[in-house]
Amino acid sequence: MLSRFPLIDGHNDLPWEIRTEAGSDLGKAAIDKRLPRFHTDIPRLVEGGIGGQWWSVYVPGTLAPDEAVRVTLEQIDIVHRMIARYPDRLRLALTASDVTGAFAEGRVASLLGAEGGHSIGGSLAVLRSLHALGVRYMTLTHNQNVGWADAATDVPDVGGLSGFGREVVREMQHLGMLVDLSHVAVTTMNDALEVAEAPVIFSHSSARALTDSPRNVPDDVLRRLAGNQGVCMVAFVPAFVSQECADWLVDLKKAAESGGLDPNNLAEVFGLASEYSKEHPPPSAALSQVADHIEHVAEVAGIEHVGIGGDFDGTPDLPVGLEDVSRYPALFSEMARRGWTEENLKALAGGNILRVMRAAQTHAAQSHA
Repeated sequence: MLSRFPLIDGHNDLPWEIRTEAGSDLGKAAIDKRLPRFHTDIPRLVEGGIGGQWWSVYVPGTLAPDEAVRVTLEQIDIVHRMIARYPDRLRLALTASDVTGAFAEGRVASLLGAEGGHSIGGSLAVLRSLHALGVRYMTLTHNQNVGWADAATDVPDVGGLSGFGREVVREMQHLGMLVDLSHVAVTTMNDALEVAEAPVIFSHSSARALTDSPRNVPDDVLRRLAGNQGVCMVAFVPAFVSQECADWLVDLKKAAESGGLDPNNLAEVFGLASEYSKEHPPPSAALSQVADHIEHVAEVAGIEHVGIGGDFDGTPDLPVGLEDVSRYPALFSEMARRGWTEENLKALAGGNILRVMRAAQTHAAQSHA
């Protein structure tokens, strides 16, 4: 079935894994071969039926502004070099038509998404430069506030978006860059939806009604998202899809904080996880719970407003049945078992995000007219 229409995943952190595990050396991270230490490589992308992948050019939100910009450029460079190294398997995609063209050629459409407004260093000129380099969405924050937008996992600062934050949203939509509301506070979600004239996305978030995590989307925002014509791309992270896993992560963060660590610095938190797990074994999430979140978003916002944003290589653990990028067919089989038609599955897989991309392009063209 996935050979008939593209499956487009909203978020994959392989570029950061290549940086940290292989020193940005694509020879050491030869993704044309199976790499068990990663969740992602080309053989498993093919097995998973991936037609398009948003590669995250993530950098930590704790970096100083100038360093954040520099490292973001280095991450963009990794993705461009990765695409150039495997031209028979990957193709750079800047538009919806690029995605469908790559899919028709049997290549994985490769899109770039920046994760956190710290990547622009407070500069609209840098934002425009990222767009010129191929970045087609930006998450407004990562885990930390950015001075002009509040994050979901930080202490409230500006109360949502500041005046400059609203300028950022307007400029992104003027460029045709998707505004990504994963990671942001609910106040920021609502402020962005108030400003947005084109559809926005959540690139990797799930439903807060099912799992009470600050990284998930409340029902009232999902309903507003439908009015905006946007899409929520459901993540596979155990703490986003299982309440038991979310509660375990809260306890882990408390343990980290009591040990003098920053609970919002996930590198520090997960560094403690192996030791903490010896006395507090982590619970598991299941593929069926991801399916529950997909169905909930579809019920609240509508089937036209749900997608897939796995967050592979951005989380240490994954639900049973969704261990790596080869496992998407198992999820789609589950949705079909639950009665989803092929048209529904086509919308979930990529139809919805392609519609949003086209709408963003149209809005940008009209704003330049």
